[in-house]
Amino acid sequence: MNPILVTSTAESTGKTAISLALAKHAADAGRSVGYMKPKGTRLQSATGKTLDEDPMLAREVLGLDTPMHEMEPIVYSPTFIEEAIRGREDPDELRERVREAYETVAADRETVLVEGGGVYTTGGIVDLTDPDVADLLEATVLLVTRYDGPGDVDDVLAAADAFGDRLGGVLFNAVGDDEFDGLTEDVIPFLEGRGITVFGALPEVSDLSGVTVAELAESIGAEVLTDEAATDAHVERFSVGAMSSDAALRGFRRTRDAAVITGGDRPDIQTAALEAPGVKCLVLTGGFRPTGAVVGRAEEAGKPVLVVQANTRTTIDRVEDVIQSGRTRDPDTVTRMGEVLADGVDVDAALALGE
Repeated sequence: MNPILVTSTAESTGKTAISLALAKHAADAGRSVGYMKPKGTRLQSATGKTLDEDPMLAREVLGLDTPMHEMEPIVYSPTFIEEAIRGREDPDELRERVREAYETVAADRETVLVEGGGVYTTGGIVDLTDPDVADLLEATVLLVTRYDGPGDVDDVLAAADAFGDRLGGVLFNAVGDDEFDGLTEDVIPFLEGRGITVFGALPEVSDLSGVTVAELAESIGAEVLTDEAATDAHVERFSVGAMSSDAALRGFRRTRDAAVITGGDRPDIQTAALEAPGVKCLVLTGGFRPTGAVVGRAEEAGKPVLVVQANTRTTIDRVEDVIQSGRTRDPDTVTRMGEVLADGVDVDAALALGE
């Protein structure tokens, strides 16, 4: 048995949901399953320690009792990175820590999923990029990537070169309708002609992308001023309103499924955003409450108005983190990803990478 290392070319490709959906499929088929993420990058505070959310979700979804320090042997936090740059982390000791943790996780397991950290290059400062981890654990690699246009093929080829013979195949995820035909008719045959196995292309699914307005509001601690019945709309991106109202309206009309972040004291920008069909909600910063006219127009349009006390820069960072994290830290989302995988990919063939 070899572990399957699930890695990605960029942040927010659905790597976590795919890793856990594959592991759940194996478990449902009666196999004993293990999971680890050598470099914890999706960090939160828990019981006084900094822990990655993904292994915690794996414990819940897969019913694992593996200690967190073995599922996540390295906490790849800003503090860790600073210490490594200063020469206070020993790469050899870290590699041994990862190896020992893997041996514990893999003991008596038939299938082990190892999730990469961030993107495949993460960890270079301590010689523990995902290619390094693949070599260390003798893993076969499943590369998850998005596809927004032909230029993305360069990223796939660069990753394939980095992993070499350890690359088992590529899986495209969350492919939009406009790109699907070009990907399947041109790009996939091109890659297969270069000797790269492609397991398939998964379509973009609304309930697997972005977050709902309600989830966004809860995550950033916002007060919702309008009817909360409209907060089930999905938000997949954000736009910042910091220009003239005419320029803002032109920009907002080109976006879709977006939250608009702007100062609470900018009724001109707020009104322009509410007129754009692709804007799903307003996030008003600085603790300023909008005028009654703006709230009334938002109610009519069915677009929630969220108010936060933080300044615009801080709010942008928080919203970006929430949207990039998406909905992959939810057992229901793992189940839904399993359904999408089963419809679009030979899951047993993907799991056979670990045989």
